[in-house]
Amino acid sequence: MRRETSSQALNGIRHLIIREYNSAASRTNEWGVHMALTREEVEHIAQLARLALSEDEKEMFRSQLSAILSYAERLQELDTDAIPPTAHAVDVQGVMRDDVVRPSLPRDAALANAPQAQDGFVIVPTVLEEHA
Repeated sequence: MRRETSSQALNGIRHLIIREYNSAASRTNEWGVHMALTREEVEHIAQLARLALSEDEKEMFRSQLSAILSYAERLQELDTDAIPPTAHAVDVQGVMRDDVVRPSLPRDAALANAPQAQDGFVIVPTVLEEHA
């Protein structure tokens, strides 16, 4: 399995955790207490996020994700009916400037700052690999 960078992994794992929470949240024991994630569930999440985890990391994430899910379960119990929904904690006003047409940077000047250029285009390193 290819190891992803932390930022790449975090971007995608939020959705995976929420999806796993929705499927695991209903798993409670006979006293109504949320049951911890299993090692297999952590391995499944890691596989979906394309993460290669060591055995120590699997146990660490099992513990941490279980704690996060338990906390999210507690938050679900809060009565928020009297609280109006908000997108921002403070009012955000439009701070954009007027769109005024101005001359753009000449192509030669822009390409002069590029590490590599060819035929009027900037050459960048390959980011995504094509699979045939």
